[in-house]
Order: sequence, then C-alpha cells, then structure tokens
Amino acid sequence: MRKITTPLLSLCLPLMLSAALPASADTLADISSRGQLNCGVYADVPPFSSSDVKTRQLAGMDVDLCNALAQQLGVKVNLMPVSVEARIAVLTTGRVDVLIANLAYTKSRAAQIQFSDPYYIAKEVLVVKEANAAKTRADFKGKRLSSTKGSTSEQSIRLAQAKPVTFQDTASAYLALQQNKSVGFVTNGMTATQLVNRAKADGVNLAILKEPMALEPVAVGMQKGDEALLAKVNDSLAKMEQSGEIDTIWNRWLGPDTEYKMVREDKVQPLSQLKFEALE
Repeated sequence: MRKITTPLLSLCLPLMLSAALPASADTLADISSRGQLNCGVYADVPPFSSSDVKTRQLAGMDVDLCNALAQQLGVKVNLMPVSVEARIAVLTTGRVDVLIANLAYTKSRAAQIQFSDPYYIAKEVLVVKEANAAKTRADFKGKRLSSTKGSTSEQSIRLAQAKPVTFQDTASAYLALQQNKSVGFVTNGMTATQLVNRAKADGVNLAILKEPMALEPVAVGMQKGDEALLAKVNDSLAKMEQSGEIDTIWNRWLGPDTEYKMVREDKVQPLSQLKFEALE
C-alpha cells in the first residue's frame, strides 16, 4: 500500500478535522433570510396548543407566544405541530427553529438542547386533605405520597425523601389520596388547581401545600450552539415581559377568569440565576 506523502497528509488533515467538528448554527440568520419563524407547538394539548373547534386553526398560550416572538423578530410565523414524545427530536434535527411547547427544563433535555430564560415556573405541588394544609414539605418526609409512575411528580417525591406510591394514570393517583392510601397526591400546579376546585364543588375540601415539591422552569427550546438566536429570544422575552404582553397571554389562557384560575407569580428571569434543583 502506498504511503500518503507529507504534503498530501497536510492537505487532508484540515478537511478531516473540519468534518469531525459540529457545524456552527446560525438559525437567526436563516430566520431573517426566509422571513419566517418555524415554531414547534403541541398538536393537541389545550390550553397550550390545540385546534380551535370554530376556526380549525391552532390556538392556545404557546401559539400566542410563537406569534409574539415572531413579531419581535420582525418575521411571519409558521406553526409546526409536534407531539409530546417527538418534540425534542424535531428541534435537534432542525425541522423547527424554536420549540414553544410547555417545555420544562430538566437535566436530560438540557444535555440535548439549550433553553431560553424561563417565562414561567411550573411547579410540582402536593394536594392534601384540608387538615394538612398548614404543613410544610418537610413534614411529609417518609410519608406515602401518590403520583403517576415515571413522572417528574414521582421524582419530586423522592427529592423530598418521601415514599412514592405510583399509578399508571392521574385519576388513580388522585383516588389514592381520597381512599387514604396516601397522605398526599403530587402533580403539576394546573392539574392540582383543577382537581381541588372540582372537589370543592362536590363538597370535598382539599388544599394545595404552599411550598412546592419541585420547580420546573418553562422556556423556549433551541438547538445547542445557537448563541445569536438565544440572545435574541432572551431579549424578546424581556421586552414582552416589560410591556405586559406575557401577562396578557397568560391571563387569556390560564388566568383567574379561566377554568384553570392560575395566577402568574414568576416573571422572566435569567435561567442561570434561578435557584432550583433540576429534575432528571
């Protein structure tokens, strides 16, 4: 076999090295060039993004956020429906520019994509019977708490050093509290609020512990290395916060006058400054 001469090797080496290195992403330039933001949203997850029965168009909080972000970027928006299971893959393969799909920060996701500054903080909360409403998270150390199996709710129970009692669905985990198979039920804040309100209407008094079990910052997802886009998205979110636009969108879909009756307590803030224990 003929040996590669030194001059030929010196020409080939830079090419081989460049092929091995990841390409530097400049999605912001691509967005500006095409005049369109490809925004990944849920296909059918109300109130975040689902088909409106009257218009047959996607509508929801995440849809409004996509539109607002596109306006900040000075481009049109192209909504691209994604499933819960495929949303990360759709982003990492470049089929969408950004992902706005109730995307909470976790360690495993952060290893694959980068997150903007969060525009709200989702919470894993503990639903208890009214007699236990004044207790703290620490009071439930070693106690049986129910949740859906394999969920972030189950992770938060373990973080609190309590004993998870898990079920395949939310209804069964909630029933465990009612049947005294657990002393509390852990789920996301939105679901908890709905269940407590429905129970009250049926004459059953439940409460949500004031101290959350875990924090889950919800943000815009982008490909790793997209530093220009990250800076622009963070700047846009800060402006939308300052103008009150995010509050308006929140109140339209999740606020006190909706069935969810949720109050937005946390504002846009740097992810690096947020003190929380990330879930897996």
